[in-house]
Amino acid sequence: MKLENTPSKDKFYMPAEFSTHEGTVMIWPVRPGSWPYEGKEAKQAFAQIARAIADSEKVWMLADEEHISEVQSEFNTDVNIIPLQINTDDAWARDVGPTCVVNGSVVRGIDWCFNAWGGDFDGLYAHWDNDDKAARIICDALNMDVYDAHPFVLEGGSIHADGEGTVIVTESCLLSKGRNPDLSKQEIEDKLKEYLGAKKVIWLPSGIYNDETNEHVDNICAFVKPAEVVLAWTDDESDPQYAMSKANLDVLEKETDAKGRNFIVHKLPIPKAPVCITAEELEGYEFEEGEDVREVGERLAASYVNFYISNGGVIVPQFGDENDCVAVEILTKLFPERKIYPIYARAIIVGGGNIHCITQQIPKGEEVCEMLQ
Repeated sequence: MKLENTPSKDKFYMPAEFSTHEGTVMIWPVRPGSWPYEGKEAKQAFAQIARAIADSEKVWMLADEEHISEVQSEFNTDVNIIPLQINTDDAWARDVGPTCVVNGSVVRGIDWCFNAWGGDFDGLYAHWDNDDKAARIICDALNMDVYDAHPFVLEGGSIHADGEGTVIVTESCLLSKGRNPDLSKQEIEDKLKEYLGAKKVIWLPSGIYNDETNEHVDNICAFVKPAEVVLAWTDDESDPQYAMSKANLDVLEKETDAKGRNFIVHKLPIPKAPVCITAEELEGYEFEEGEDVREVGERLAASYVNFYISNGGVIVPQFGDENDCVAVEILTKLFPERKIYPIYARAIIVGGGNIHCITQQIPKGEEVCEMLQ
């Protein structure tokens, strides 16, 4: 059911990713302009991630009519992975799916306006109608009431919450001209508070260098518990990421969260060697008119911060880099109660995204839990 109020007025709020949730939504990767060579390697990575998540919760794997049988065949013995036929334009579940809010017992979804990360100004592909409709359809399929936030443009990967009133975003993304250019920074912040039940919004200046989402926060900074975050970092002052991460650290060291607590910041290194598109990978793409085109040698926005927290684990991207093990070691210490799943994620970042943005959690609530058992 479409709701007329806003979450804040109904006393709903966005929970933290580390809170218990009912399951995770993913979308099968098939778009030729995102996934080279018919997504063969990407599908293998998605399947690994889905099975890691399914060790401790449900996974709904979306696909269109043409590819739903492929999903059914891939996961026919995985009882916790549920195929769901819903059309989308690409596979970024975090960005196109509903942002879920809770009040302790009930879960509801928010349907933001999606315009492919910038619309006609600097969007990444020309047609996004199916993606924009996906959040509402997912809510209907999972029996969740939905708040319609249109025409406000927002992607799930551009917000990160602690579940206690604090939301972190980046200025580079939320103030980009392709999203809500007619709104001031304060008006955007007010909208976030109204829909996410937030009391305080922390504005970081930027995200990961060359991130084509206009630098989503989920690639640069994430909560691991209230008042405690990881921040993508490099000590190499010649790397353009250094100045970006340092500016973010300066903000975090001066700010407090919604409850007045200082932040504990854990530096999570980026890969030592830049991850770049190869000529072989470029040959496997099939770009359509109006779609963002990649180039050989293009630096990709590789970051270990885009891990995903499942009920029982933490799925950590790996890039074949010497810092892979460093990231796993740091996150193992930060999540001692969860199993760490290191998964080689080059095929996902070659698609233009990260592990975090291919997943969207559905928080646990008594009403949703009863419906979906």
